[in-house]
Formats: sequence, structure tokens, C-alpha cells
Amino acid sequence: MYVSKFEASMATNFVINLALGALLCLATANGEIVNTNVERTLDLTSQLVKTTTKISAEDSAGKPIVEYVFFTSEPSLAYIAVKDASDKSVPFKRNEPVKGEQSFTFTFPRAAAKQTFVVETVASKGIRPHPEEIRQNDKQFVRYTGNLHLYSKYKTTSQKTNVKLSSSNILSHTQIKPFSVSSNKITLGPYENAEAFSQEPLVIHYENSAPFVTVNTLERTLEISHWGNIAVQESIQMTHTGAKLKGSFSRYDFQKEGRSGLAALKSYKTYLPASASGVYYRDTNGNISTSNMNAVRDFIELELRPRFPLFGGWKTQYTLGYNVPSYEYMFNDGNKYQLKMHLIDHIYDNMAIDEATIKIILPEGSSDIRLSTPYSISRLPNELVHTYLDTIGRPVVSFSKSNLVESHISDFTLQYSFSKTSMLQEPLLVSGFIYIIFLFTIVFLRLDFSITSHAHKE
Repeated sequence: MYVSKFEASMATNFVINLALGALLCLATANGEIVNTNVERTLDLTSQLVKTTTKISAEDSAGKPIVEYVFFTSEPSLAYIAVKDASDKSVPFKRNEPVKGEQSFTFTFPRAAAKQTFVVETVASKGIRPHPEEIRQNDKQFVRYTGNLHLYSKYKTTSQKTNVKLSSSNILSHTQIKPFSVSSNKITLGPYENAEAFSQEPLVIHYENSAPFVTVNTLERTLEISHWGNIAVQESIQMTHTGAKLKGSFSRYDFQKEGRSGLAALKSYKTYLPASASGVYYRDTNGNISTSNMNAVRDFIELELRPRFPLFGGWKTQYTLGYNVPSYEYMFNDGNKYQLKMHLIDHIYDNMAIDEATIKIILPEGSSDIRLSTPYSISRLPNELVHTYLDTIGRPVVSFSKSNLVESHISDFTLQYSFSKTSMLQEPLLVSGFIYIIFLFTIVFLRLDFSITSHAHKE
């Protein structure tokens, strides 16, 4: 059958249009996730960047949202948590970084076409002193650099950012309309129809006199005793990472003028368990007596005052220790024991820890050791340590974690087996040692070591 060129062209166009229509319908059926509304709150009152992001998302095709990929542009992200509209935790996993970008996949327990959830993040090094050096009587100014828009792989219909600062003394900030400033608060937006992965720099230069103190290393040791005691010791080295002190330090000006060294660390409060006893606070020079302890209902408030005020660039180190009763943290079922304690404790408000190493010294003879932590850690090889009256040594469970903040204060669980008859080892060793001493004394006293002379007959 003969087909004209015109009819062939019409048929071809019909097939192409049909294919395009099918693809369009398929795309519409698949849909895509859109952020209908985003409300961000930036807390920049301390050395930490605390961000709370409330996201309302929906699928354009009305399909239930099971997973949501969240990107963060914070280079020093320390903590992240997700909660749904019912204030229940949403499980998530960290994805492999792509071109240096961090992302997380949230998995909602209940799939729905519209999801509303809140993401809380804490970054430890997002605020930098500017200028980097100041004199003793100068104010400390800092600069925050972030993203004006939510960095997301999805389009955002509307978004708004509220910024809370530590001072109303704002030297400069990003001024993309609409925005408003009221005392120490900046409102940016709402901004409409932001494309996926939209980036717009947000820079704020303001006064922040909070001490920028970073714990460089924390070594926390827990020594477990089945005789009713747990000994806790923390060796801490910290640095003031704020604006460095320019010029010499004057003790006279520091004590004379109340506004001298506003950003210097003079003292801080740490919290201990309410049952803590035998507290000691010392450094390489010995005991530090400039500390006050106040017992509150649920904890002990310990005010620590270093030997000298800590200015920018200065370092200090000290050791803090105490004892707590083991019955508050240990549980057992026969020869099975479980220890549940804080992985780290409160050191100071808005703390930042670069590297923490936790060591748990178990009683001699412990076996079948299993550790469970609330977040990922780096497990170190087990080792043995010898203390008094030990024979084969006590097992030590060690692990480390970097970039920690106050939100990481949570419990770990350590399970192990220990025979109760092993508790008789130390009393038997002491009794045997005393018995040997008495036996040796009895034998020694019955021996005659005197020198006698005998008369010789002529």
C-alpha cells in the first residue's frame, strides 16, 4: 500500500507526541518532593552554631513520603537529631560524602503524602573571631558564615530564617530583602521559590563576649569495683580558641577594671552526679583550692576557677575525680552484669570537645564483654591493667569519639560476666600473705641464733 510523505510525517509526529505525553504522565505520576515551608532558627549566642529547622514537605503527585534526604553545609557538624510532628525520633543514616557534601537519609515510621519534621543540628567551629587578635580591654567580635537558604536537593516554596545573637552590637550582616533587625535578633525572609541546592551566603559580624573554650583532649576513666564503688577520673586539656590576646597581660588592669578581659574564662560550672563523694580538683602543681561545691537536689554544682584567667590562645589542664556508689549504675542477674553510665559528662555550658577517650576498667576475671553506645564510636583494642592485689590483670575497654558537644551526653551500656567467687580472691590473697608473715615469724622466733662458747679441758 502506498503511503504519502505527508501521511508518514503526520504518523511520525503522532508517535512522538504520544511518547512525550506518556513520559509527561509518567513524570507527573512519579512526582517529586517539594519543601512547602521551611522555618529555620539560628542560635549564635555562644561558640556553637545551633540550628533548628522545621520542614513541611509534600509529594507533588500525592504519593506517601517514606524517605527524605537532608543536606547540611556545616563543615564541622557535631550533632544531628530528627523528630516528627508527634515529637518522636525519626531514624536516619549518614550517607557517604559526595564532593565533600554531607547528607543524611531520614526514614519516617509512618509514610504520608505530607510530612512535617524538625531537624536539630549543632556545629562546633562555625563561628570565628574577627579580628583574630584583640587587646586585654577590647571587645571580642566574631563572624558567622553560612547559607541564607536551606541547602536542599528539593525545591523550596517558602522559607524564613530567625537569627538570635549574643549582643545587639551588630557591625554588618547580609541584607537581602525582606529582612528586619530588632535588638539582638535578625529576621530574614520569607523568600519564595528557591531552586534545589540554592546557595546564597549569609554573613553576620557581631559582638560575642562568650569565652570560646575548646576541650582539646578528654580522658575519662571509670574504674569498676564490685565492692560497691565506681571511681571516675577526668583528665582535661582545654584551650581558649577565641580572639588571641594581643600584647602583654596586666593583672592590675584585670582586677581593677570590671570590663577588662570580657571574653576571658574566669570560672565555669560543671555538674556531677548527686551521689558523688570524695571530689578532688588538681593540676600538675597540686590541689587547686579555688573551687566551690554546692549540692542541688538532682546534681552537684561544682564551680571551677583556674589558677589564672584563660585568654585567647592560652591553655590549661587539670584532673577532676570523684566516687559514686555502684548500685546506682550496675545491675546483675546471677553472674551477668550490666553497667549503664554517661559516656561523657557536663564540663561547662556550650562545651565543645575535639577528642574524647573513655576507658572502663573492669574487675579481674571479667569475660564475655559487650559494649553498646548511643552513637558511633571508634573502638580501641582491649588491654590489661595491673593494680593492687591483681594477678593476671584487669580488662580495660577503651573507645574514642571526636567532635562532641553537650547533646552527646547520654548513656552507654556495658554487659559482662563475672563469677562472684572471684571476689574472694583479694581477701584470700591478703589472708594468705598475713598467714605467711605469722608463720615466718613463728619459725624465726623458735630458731636459736645465739653464739655459745664451750670450755676446753686441759
